[in-house]
Amino acid sequence: MSGRRLLRAAPFAALLLGCAGGDGTVTSAPMSPAVNPPAASTEAIAVLSPSAPQAAMVGVPFRYDATRGGAVFSDPRHTGLTYTVTFNGSANGLRADGGEITGTPLTAGMQHVAVTARDATGRMATQQFTIVVFGSDLVAPTLPVSALVYSDARVALPRHFSQNGAGGAGSAIAADNTPATNAITDAGATLGRVLFYDRRLSRNDRIACASCHQQQFAFSDTARLSRGFAGGLTGRHSMGLTNARFYTGGRFFWDERAASLEAQVLQPIQDATEMGLTLDELQTKLSLTAYYPALFAAAFGSREITNDRVARALAQFVRSLVSTDAKFDRAFGPNGVPNVAATFTAQELLGQQLYTGRAGCARCHGTTAHISDAVHNTGLDATITDAGAGNGRFKAPSLRNVEARAPYMHDGRFRSLEQVVDFYDRGVQNNPGLDPRLRAGRGPNAPPQRLNLSRDERDALVAFLKTFTDRSFLNDPRFASPFAR
Repeated sequence: MSGRRLLRAAPFAALLLGCAGGDGTVTSAPMSPAVNPPAASTEAIAVLSPSAPQAAMVGVPFRYDATRGGAVFSDPRHTGLTYTVTFNGSANGLRADGGEITGTPLTAGMQHVAVTARDATGRMATQQFTIVVFGSDLVAPTLPVSALVYSDARVALPRHFSQNGAGGAGSAIAADNTPATNAITDAGATLGRVLFYDRRLSRNDRIACASCHQQQFAFSDTARLSRGFAGGLTGRHSMGLTNARFYTGGRFFWDERAASLEAQVLQPIQDATEMGLTLDELQTKLSLTAYYPALFAAAFGSREITNDRVARALAQFVRSLVSTDAKFDRAFGPNGVPNVAATFTAQELLGQQLYTGRAGCARCHGTTAHISDAVHNTGLDATITDAGAGNGRFKAPSLRNVEARAPYMHDGRFRSLEQVVDFYDRGVQNNPGLDPRLRAGRGPNAPPQRLNLSRDERDALVAFLKTFTDRSFLNDPRFASPFAR
């Protein structure tokens, strides 16, 4: 290879000291911290065609020659390069002989590798790449030939979702936080469903979004605190995702730290306890997974995999988790006119009267989708131990399917709906941030409410809350895992 031909290739190098001038000479360029050139020479080593990320699998022999792109001199008279491979952390069952990496990976994870080329005079260049070791038990998703239906154009929201709720609350549809730039599509939500259930989105392929948000539990968790990819516990209980799209403020998490659902869905993936990936590592893992390019093309028009597209697809799937077939919904006819007397039992009717009246539940859980209106301090403790969104205030998920998602509250302290009702009946604690609606009178010094409900009234309130349970939602194949194991 002539010097001039080599110099024409150099601009494509990942690491390059020296660039070609118009006359074919080499002039100095900013030095990469990964490369140590000789002090008194303008000659350089360039890494041509650097190694792309490589895929491996636990228990399967792996072999890769990391010099095939090669670190070579820009002056071909220099020869005799030697190569050194360095593993960042444990070699994980791999070993290197010169620039060739072989072995059988032991555990799933991200293996970061550096390959250094050096000549006899000490000149050297380094390239870095990643070996993604996938778990041996992973499978591809099974999807129907015809896309499942998710879009609003094909799955219309019920008419009563546009009606105002009890106590002056607005409609659920008016609280829809779907941005105009990310409307739900069938292909977008399908991609989001695959991402939601795919354990490849965690560092060691053990945890998916669905691990902590399980369909049969209204996309929450039965544990007070969920376990992350390495066994660590989350800081708060997993929030139920039913009807997440309906919340006027559009912010997410118990403490509302995410400004949108699109921002929220990427945070657990990056969390050091929950899923443990960087966004760059996420993109690398998805790019090495055979079925994702076609899914991204169907959803967004090209095979390009980006973190923004991951966020948009996951958000579309989560917003599609709308519960519309509970007993409560069946109390409304096709035209949205309610006929609760013909639908509810006498006990459930009493519970509804308490919910919208003396118990005051509808003041904070409004609309026919039973969503929270804002963050609130509900007096869980006399002394605030978790500031939440500030001053002990927390967002609450929709009460749809509340029966299926015990335990309750941001810390999972209550094991049953009966305990929750008992708390609001006579257990609200006085603290300076207590919501005024939970005080028995006006002014910051008024004591906490005491409803003094009878046992029958408390049971009736629980019975009414159970009319929010939507069994078809909890078993809907559109929301179930596409990974058959």
